[in-house]
Amino acid sequence: MTTRKPQSQPVWQIVARREITVRATDKSTLIGTAVMLAVIVGVLGFTAWSESREKTYDLAYSSSASQAMIEGIAGRAGDIDEKVSVEPVEVADDDAARQALEEEQVDAYLRETSDGWTLVSLDEADSDLRDVVDQAIQEIVLAGNAQAAGSSADELTAGSQVTFDQIEGDSELSAIRWIVGYALAIVFYFASIMFGMTLANSVVEEKQSRIVEMIAAAVPLRELLAGKIIGNAVIAVGQMLIYVAVGLIGLSLTDFSFALPALSGAIGWFVVFFLIGFVVLSTLWAVAGALASRTEDLQSSSTPITMLLMVMFFGALYLDGTGEVIGSYIPPLSAVLMPMRLVDGTAAWWEPIIAVVLLLAFGVALVRLAERLYSRALLQTGGQLSLKAAWRLEE
Repeated sequence: MTTRKPQSQPVWQIVARREITVRATDKSTLIGTAVMLAVIVGVLGFTAWSESREKTYDLAYSSSASQAMIEGIAGRAGDIDEKVSVEPVEVADDDAARQALEEEQVDAYLRETSDGWTLVSLDEADSDLRDVVDQAIQEIVLAGNAQAAGSSADELTAGSQVTFDQIEGDSELSAIRWIVGYALAIVFYFASIMFGMTLANSVVEEKQSRIVEMIAAAVPLRELLAGKIIGNAVIAVGQMLIYVAVGLIGLSLTDFSFALPALSGAIGWFVVFFLIGFVVLSTLWAVAGALASRTEDLQSSSTPITMLLMVMFFGALYLDGTGEVIGSYIPPLSAVLMPMRLVDGTAAWWEPIIAVVLLLAFGVALVRLAERLYSRALLQTGGQLSLKAAWRLEE
């Protein structure tokens, strides 16, 4: 009876498992993840707290007309903004009101002028207070003028109500598009920088210590490159999924929870684009490490990748209109810009499919190019190589 020899595990899987283990237990990775989670939780927690808490403003007056107006404002404040209430505070005159503001005994002072009313504050008045005072005074004055004219405020304002709609996208989602789009872009940017630089450092450290020569003698460089990229991609995507999950849970606790159904699909696409885009860019980071002979050389060899990421980041934020539509199909910019269009609701269902296909095609071509540069430059230790010099080397 013969025993079958167990099949050896592919080299790239061994390398990938080692990369995952090293990165998952690395203190800097764990600390960075904890800090980012703390920032996300802190921002969302503060947003939920600030949106839910009630605000009471002490509004000073020094005349009977001001008192009547402030009492009218106080009566309407809850209808205008349910989280805002106004408390009238009497002061002797303008000087007393100024002193009360300087000593922070009141939030603002309302006084009558020849043209209407002035809201005086120590520095910039809170936007919620300004909105309530402005709208309430307009309603009170309009009602008074209508009564004097023998009419009513409803009759005078009939047909003047304006509502807002848009052909492309959703008006409510548009209100938070910039925030969500910025968050997606910055997650991609920093994840690519952080994990990409870690990958490049790993390559150059092995090269500088000459360990890579022993590794290259035992395993194909193609599998070594694949294992490193896959390992880093698993950690990066896993970390990003944690951020997204925490962000979505936190978002459900804020007033923006209405956007979750629409955002979930767009963020799902972002995960797909992130994975492909990250793998593509990781090959470039590996090449940057292979071109360097020392850790100090990485700043120079990785500069083109850093510039590319900055172009992607700022391009995704500032492109608009036709430029935004075209850019959402151009790799690797599409990895950030297409998910942002999906968040905004301006991309049809078939558009991300086309963008993914184009990104994959670009990735395949770039990976083959990067593989050639990586395999030719990895064993060269005579100093930093240029892309042109690495291309001309024999394997």
